[in-house]
Amino acid sequence: MTSDNANTTDSKLANFDDKDLELNAEELRQTLNIESGKCGWPEIQVQFARGMVVVIDPSLDLIDVSEKFVKDDKNSIEQWMNDNKICRATDADAKTWVNSDPTFWAVVVPPWVLVQNILD
Repeated sequence: MTSDNANTTDSKLANFDDKDLELNAEELRQTLNIESGKCGWPEIQVQFARGMVVVIDPSLDLIDVSEKFVKDDKNSIEQWMNDNKICRATDADAKTWVNSDPTFWAVVVPPWVLVQNILD
């Protein structure tokens, strides 16, 4: 690379802004919605063993909650935890799921797998 090319590349990198990579709120919601899907206990079992499954109360909107996780909105997440609206999946949950074979709506927000039981 010649010094002229290096200078041009350096100036482009200097002007690069991480904000260019961020999704706006609508794009984020669309992406989370597209990436969410139905799954069963077998699909989340490994993530449960790693302690990465978060159970979302059916009264909450899964996409709203996942958006708060992506944005690291600690206030909203802590409030939901205090209200018992979200929590890490427990051994008792796993025992119930093994016996009942539920279907979940799920979305991955690394490192978490957010799941919400689909009610009949």
